[in-house]
Amino acid sequence: MRQSRLFGKTTKTIPRDIKAISHQLLYQGGFIRESAAGRYYFLPLGIKVRDKIIKIVEEEMNKAGAIKLITPVLHPIELWKNTQRTESVGFELMKVKDREGNDFVLGGTAEEMIIDLVKKFNISYKDLPFNIYQFSQKFRDELRPRGGLLRVREFLMKDAYSFNLDEKDFKGEYQKMWKVYTKIFKRLGLETIVVESDNGYIGGDYCHEFVVESEVGESRFFISEDGKYAAHEDVAKFKKERKNLDEEEKRLEEVEAKRGKTMEDGVKLHRLPLWQQIKDVMFIDDKERFILAVIRGDFNVNETKLRNLIGVNNLRYADDEEIRKLGSEPGFISPVGINKKVIIVADDSLRTIKNAYGGANKKNRDLLNINIDRDYKPHFEGDIALAEEGFLSEQGSRLREGRGIEVGNIFQLGYYYSKKMNATFTDKDGKEKFYYMGCYGIGIDRTLATIIEKHHDKKGMVWPAPVAPYDVHLIEIRNQRDKTRGVAERVYNILQSLNIEVLYDDRDESAGVKFADSDLIGIPIRMVVSEKTIEKDSVEVKRRDEDKSRLIKIDEIEREMDKAIKD
Repeated sequence: MRQSRLFGKTTKTIPRDIKAISHQLLYQGGFIRESAAGRYYFLPLGIKVRDKIIKIVEEEMNKAGAIKLITPVLHPIELWKNTQRTESVGFELMKVKDREGNDFVLGGTAEEMIIDLVKKFNISYKDLPFNIYQFSQKFRDELRPRGGLLRVREFLMKDAYSFNLDEKDFKGEYQKMWKVYTKIFKRLGLETIVVESDNGYIGGDYCHEFVVESEVGESRFFISEDGKYAAHEDVAKFKKERKNLDEEEKRLEEVEAKRGKTMEDGVKLHRLPLWQQIKDVMFIDDKERFILAVIRGDFNVNETKLRNLIGVNNLRYADDEEIRKLGSEPGFISPVGINKKVIIVADDSLRTIKNAYGGANKKNRDLLNINIDRDYKPHFEGDIALAEEGFLSEQGSRLREGRGIEVGNIFQLGYYYSKKMNATFTDKDGKEKFYYMGCYGIGIDRTLATIIEKHHDKKGMVWPAPVAPYDVHLIEIRNQRDKTRGVAERVYNILQSLNIEVLYDDRDESAGVKFADSDLIGIPIRMVVSEKTIEKDSVEVKRRDEDKSRLIKIDEIEREMDKAIKD
């Protein structure tokens, strides 16, 4: 490709609102441009990289026995209603009508479409298991797209779906995809941490994210120092130390408590440890029910765990007026004697303490010696606590907080969708049985941005060879036009004859501009033809990730490229 004919130009200026390094470099290098918020044009350099990522993913999926297909972008809304996902997804569905008034959604994920397709065939146990996948545009009306390709409203995803006989059959596929994903990301130049995570709107019982550590990432996770446990903050578990369980339960007592509304105010007034205080957080769910989360004072409530435990999609904090209408008082809420319409949800940490203290549902009044079961009975009980750095994993190793970019995920769906959509196969006994399912996603565009976040320097991108837009950046430095042009054309032809992808900078620009653009674009090997090199019938060769260059004879280019490819 002659750079003079390349569509898309480099630029030195960056809009002020572009913060992420990957976004800055993709913009400066002429790889992408924004259309509307969260939607991007991929320019020739960008599409070259994207296609190479797709090729690697496709190769590894095919090796694993998965089969590629494609589904329509518009999904009949009835399919999403079948699974009750029209209102439960974690993003705003984008809806359209056709000329006949039929309702569709723009696909955010494709579980319903894939199952609808599979149901069109008469499948028996002999056909199972199978794994089908696609590369397709996804649409999610994100509230705040950010970070260039890191969080967008329209993006390319590889999504795969496995159909299995039962849980045992599925677990083998799950582990296979785990290994395949690890290999894919390694080929792309990314080291991933696999963390337990929340299924959210996808459904099922468990899933794992493949996360690349990065400060710009939105995935907050915890990993134990021994490396044996890693989990997203939404689901991370930790060891809750048993405190004063050897104490006898004391008589419940109401006392005057002229204090502020904070937990620290309670500690100062009663001169008792924070862990012995009860923390009460009042929420309102999507059915307008009051939910009181009760937890040990030294812990915080994890809203994701809370939603999952009680089976709701959304929660919001109750305001002071709403709390007072219940007959309680902000800052002095208590599960003891609370309005009966309130659903009490207790964290299991309350089983590690006795004789707790906290509010009495009245201003400036507290209760001492509160004990679960005796003084209040929760409607739900379980783990609703938020992990924090320094806590101990359940195995006893200290947790470290990390932040990263989620580039892929694998989900156990079980019977979640097959039962909702009545998707069955014929078993060996002749009976109809529901598929046991899994799904597996890779965000292609986000992965592209993540590669840059991990592979760049102060001059620009440093593409790993397998995904670089070109193998070689050939630069002609013109002093004596006829001589350099002729040799540069000769080198260009040699590289093309070797099936080497080459970007040939034949522009009428200074050496400084060409070198700066070459560093910015980040192609792995740079070859320079100049007056100095042609005197020795040579080219100057430099790797993007090295500081020093060297001269090689033009007739050694083939051997040099063979060596570079092997490396």
